Amino acid sequence: MPAKGFLNALKGVDAFGKTMEDVKVKTRTGALLTLIAAAIIISFTTMEFFDYRRVNVDTSVVVDRSRGERLTVYMNVTFPRVPCYLLSLDVMDISGETQTDITHNILKTRLDERGVAVPNSVITELQNDLDKINTQRENGYCGSCYGGVEPPSGCCNTCEDVRQAYVNRGWSFNRPDSIEQCVQEGWSEKLKEQSTEGCNISGRIRVNKVVGNIHLSPGRSFRTSSHNLYDLVPYLRTDGNRHDFTHTIHHFAFGSDDEYDLAKARIGKELKERLGIAANPLDGNTGRTIKQQYMFQYFLKVVSTQFRTLDGKTINTHQYSATHFERDLDKGATENTATGLHVLHGTGGIPGAFFNYEISPLRIVHAETRQSFAHFLTSTCAIVGGVLTVASLIDSALFATRKALKKSGHSPASGYSNGKLM
Repeated sequence: MPAKGFLNALKGVDAFGKTMEDVKVKTRTGALLTLIAAAIIISFTTMEFFDYRRVNVDTSVVVDRSRGERLTVYMNVTFPRVPCYLLSLDVMDISGETQTDITHNILKTRLDERGVAVPNSVITELQNDLDKINTQRENGYCGSCYGGVEPPSGCCNTCEDVRQAYVNRGWSFNRPDSIEQCVQEGWSEKLKEQSTEGCNISGRIRVNKVVGNIHLSPGRSFRTSSHNLYDLVPYLRTDGNRHDFTHTIHHFAFGSDDEYDLAKARIGKELKERLGIAANPLDGNTGRTIKQQYMFQYFLKVVSTQFRTLDGKTINTHQYSATHFERDLDKGATENTATGLHVLHGTGGIPGAFFNYEISPLRIVHAETRQSFAHFLTSTCAIVGGVLTVASLIDSALFATRKALKKSGHSPASGYSNGKLM
């Protein structure tokens, strides 16, 4: 086909579709719909933008595959009627590891009868009084056991050694003033001075990430097979004071190595507060009793928790749930409940507060996420297209209705100004 003929043929082709009739007419209703559509588009696009900028936290549960980790236990507990010399912190776990009379990273503060700290009474030394006295004694020192059953070494170098030798012989150990080792250690003076005091114990301890328990109870220097606190500490019989393990837990939490990094610890704290999991179940809990022979037990389920931030940081920490059980040791190994149920306790007990913890095999992961820009762009286009399409359909329906009414001889009440263009 010649070029001139081809061009003549194209003259009869309409390259663009004709505009619909209702679009050609300017009406008040159309203008109103346009303004409404614009407002909706701006509102929805703004909401979508804020949603795009918002940081969300997705939570998932996975199997905890960590190996060889250790937990940090933070605690702050007050015993208003237990002197600091009597209170001991011990830890033992299922692996067989036992830590007795822990003092490292632990502060013991003596409290008077009103609960006020005794001036210059914070005990922070890594060595206890017995260690100091032993280091001051000359090499080769061998103390007498005063007729008690001698230990394998044949020497009783501390007041506790003498007491244990008496217990092994079946004798009552109630006159420490007559024992050289006890006099050197100042037991009587210390007991009389602190007999009316309480104790606040705070700090942190490191434990294996296995099943274990933490004991806050009479020190190992006082423990025997007896269930009576005054047999454990016979000097309390005549001091005229009431001693029991009523306590208040100000703070009790489990942490991880990541929280020794101040920046990570701050991020972890902020995320916990944001998710509403910053509070610990035992914080502020109080256990009360008026009996000396009373045992408080707390059973904790520790769950590993991991936070993942948008900038790629990972913070590991722990949460826990808690239940508690109280036992009156005066009732012995068997007791009858109020409902007539006979209960047999499989193990004995001593007064104190005991925290038994188990490790969950699951890990909770909280990951920060944000909507992608592609998703934001797609949503914006969908909003604009959808609103305009709906507005066009409504405008077409209104225009068709007006036209039909006009043909039937009726005039609409308002909106089109008698068919005249705006």
